[in-house]
Amino acid sequence: MTGSNAMGAHTSSVRWTAFAASALCLLHGCTMEPRYRAPALPVPEQWPLPATTAAPAEPPAVPAAPTEPVASPGEAQAAASVAAWDIGWRDFFADARLEQLIAQALANNRDLRVAVLNIQLARAQYRVQRSALFPAIDANGGYTKAKLPAVETGLPYSVTESYYQAGVGVSSFELDLFGRVRSLTHAALEQYLAQEQARRSAQLSLIAQVANAYLTLASDRELERLAQDTLKSQEDSFALTEKRHAIGAVSGLDLAQARTTVESARADAARYDGNVALLPSDFGADTLGLAALPPGLPSTVLLRRPDVLQAEYVLRSASADIGAARAAFFPTISLTAAIGSASPALSGLFKSGTGSWSFAPEVTLPLFHGGQLIGNLAVARSERDIALAQYEKAIQSGFREVADALALTPTLERERLAQEALVDASRHAYDLSQQRYKAGSESYLAVLDAQRSFYGAQQGLIATRLAQQNNRVTLYKALGGGWQEHSRGSTANE
Repeated sequence: MTGSNAMGAHTSSVRWTAFAASALCLLHGCTMEPRYRAPALPVPEQWPLPATTAAPAEPPAVPAAPTEPVASPGEAQAAASVAAWDIGWRDFFADARLEQLIAQALANNRDLRVAVLNIQLARAQYRVQRSALFPAIDANGGYTKAKLPAVETGLPYSVTESYYQAGVGVSSFELDLFGRVRSLTHAALEQYLAQEQARRSAQLSLIAQVANAYLTLASDRELERLAQDTLKSQEDSFALTEKRHAIGAVSGLDLAQARTTVESARADAARYDGNVALLPSDFGADTLGLAALPPGLPSTVLLRRPDVLQAEYVLRSASADIGAARAAFFPTISLTAAIGSASPALSGLFKSGTGSWSFAPEVTLPLFHGGQLIGNLAVARSERDIALAQYEKAIQSGFREVADALALTPTLERERLAQEALVDASRHAYDLSQQRYKAGSESYLAVLDAQRSFYGAQQGLIATRLAQQNNRVTLYKALGGGWQEHSRGSTANE
């Protein structure tokens, strides 16, 4: 074989291969959707470390990615998250009463109920759209009686005819050769998955709201206890001052100043007393059962946040809409077919010689639509670009929330330690001022100042602890919460 003949044979083989591939693509309903690639993260790979935090020696271990009905590229990348955060809210919150409150809120919140109903609506819409991939087969039957005039029959008289008919058929089934229907189905599926993530986002926000409100009430409980303890201490001190005033050991001014401390403490106790109906018995570091954040947590953990996943599914849906808009430029082939039987007598149906069939394929080729098809494609591309910007915005917002919470964590810890030291120092100063007052070395005004400093330091410590707990809840929410709830021997999606 000469070189030219070999070249020609090779070219012919390539053409036939390309033709076969095209035919196979048409038979399998390929789409014209742009190939989806997960966008690059518009944020740094690592969180900014506080000045007092050393860089991690190595990144944490990577657990297996959680199982979802349909995994997106974002979920696959999110496998770099840390297992310590892959827990459900029942394991995150150690307080049993708080768990009960959250469960009640999830069961009765109407916004969350609407989110669940939106999932059901999106699922139904997806099923409706998916049904277009399959032919609709209908059975029909009927009886017809008609009088035909002589001009139609060619006879000198009119004729009355009657017959029965029955059959099955397919009406206007579109052969999805260019993937228009399949792309619309993909878009509906992604919208359904986006609604599921919207529900997770609403649930996570509700859990955080309930937890923060509960922690605020818990801090009020501590403040109420502090006020009651202070009131009792001041009442005892006032009773002693009254006795000393009765024997002339202290002045009336000291007695009046002691009374002001009693009434101030009584006012604080009354103010907090009405806010503590349903609270934990203790407001300490164990209210939340989460270990410290491991070092080196990558920013790809943001890809597991429900709002980011929702934005990604919307982006994938918009990409599928582009495929449908592209396919609209190509011919549409629809089939209408029927098979059945007709007979003048009902008993004669389906007997030999009564069968009938019809087959009516139809091809529609778009020629001129006044720019509508081009406009539809431009709209689909613009919606894809908007969805991409919203996806990147969701990641950037999540990065900012996590970075702020991480930066605040060591600050609050230092503040708590300093506040505890201040409480100890203020207590010591208060004790010394009382001893000096009883010895006659100080006026009662110095005791009042020391008591106010001690009382304010204790209030500040409670506020700092509340800020720490709220920051933990914020960080848990910002990282997307846990994928699974390991609830007292049961496992359920969060």
